[in-house]
Amino acid sequence: MVPASVRGAAAWSWRLLMIAAGVAGLLWLLSQLKTIVVPVAIALLVTILLRPVRIALQRWGVPRGLATTLSIIGLIAFVTGLIVIAGQSIVNGFQDLWDQAVAGFDEFLSWLSDGPLGLDTATLSDLGNQAQDMVAQQSSSLITGALGAATTVGHVLVGIIISLFCIIFFLQDGRNIWTWVVNLLPIAAREKVHQAGRRGMVTLSSYVRTQILVALVDALGIGIGAAFFVPALAIPIGILVFVGSFVPILGAIVTGAIACAVVLVAEGWIAALIMLGIVLLVQQAESHILQPFLMGHAVSLHPVAVVLVVAAGSLAAGLIGALFAVPLAAVLNTVMQYLHGHDKFPELGTDDHLPLLRRRPSLADLPGTLLWPNRSGASEDVGAAPTTPGDVPAGPAHDAGPAGESRT
Repeated sequence: MVPASVRGAAAWSWRLLMIAAGVAGLLWLLSQLKTIVVPVAIALLVTILLRPVRIALQRWGVPRGLATTLSIIGLIAFVTGLIVIAGQSIVNGFQDLWDQAVAGFDEFLSWLSDGPLGLDTATLSDLGNQAQDMVAQQSSSLITGALGAATTVGHVLVGIIISLFCIIFFLQDGRNIWTWVVNLLPIAAREKVHQAGRRGMVTLSSYVRTQILVALVDALGIGIGAAFFVPALAIPIGILVFVGSFVPILGAIVTGAIACAVVLVAEGWIAALIMLGIVLLVQQAESHILQPFLMGHAVSLHPVAVVLVVAAGSLAAGLIGALFAVPLAAVLNTVMQYLHGHDKFPELGTDDHLPLLRRRPSLADLPGTLLWPNRSGASEDVGAAPTTPGDVPAGPAHDAGPAGESRT
């Protein structure tokens, strides 16, 4: 006799293995389609960001199509302006930074020869020649990497086109697209999935707005701190911090390290330590004040969960996984809680409904067919359903209809 505990453990084990296999298969499929999946995900986030702009333009009397166009053009102009400003700042300050880097490297070489290591000129020359030989031996790898970079650039261009195409239609016709997706589900699940999706979109919208505000605070704080040491590169550093802050935890660490490294090259160790203090102060204010205050209610993810989710996302899909891990986890948290009976946003109510497609009539719904239950002699057929005077054939209008209608 197998104990009940062993039978229960076995039942749980094979179910968990099947779930893990399904999740692994889904992740593999997403990785194969990442050229399509990632642009669509970015388009969804951008659509959430631009939707209030489009609605505001419509309230001012602008037609829907023109409001969509103006919103997208405004976003492109904003991004282009940031790139131009950052590029000009880098061009203006790069030469000074390069001269300072060369001077710092010369000082480093002097320290190697005159310092405690006592390396002579011949040893340093040998080290330099070995480094050149190593680069020459890895030339084939460098060429392969360059070809891979060219392929990546092509994928990025394709992704930009897909994202722009999706943004246009998500802004212009997002409601109908969502209606089509919901109508692919069984009739009994459509209304609940729609209401859960509404709450998931509220969570995603809150995350996007809050993350933009947090990134802006990080960029301003670290950019102003960098302006005291490298004024010519303060704007590029601020823009880099703003973009990097969209990757939780990892983005702040990497961009803060880059800011400190630039100051180290330009001004030395003391200035770099001061810059490190500024970076830590800004990031602590963000993590202990802004994040809990702004994201606490909408996202409802514990910091431990955020760290684990970002780590899992980065292991599964690299930088892209780290970027989308937290919003995906937040949306799934809200949706699963609603499907299990806990509504995080009861103020939304359930009055918003989608027009549901009607079920295609079957042979049993069509009068005169062999399967029609009310045809003459049907009660005598083998397997025919018995009829009563009160029976009504199950027609399409009784099974489905626009959400909110009375259905029997």
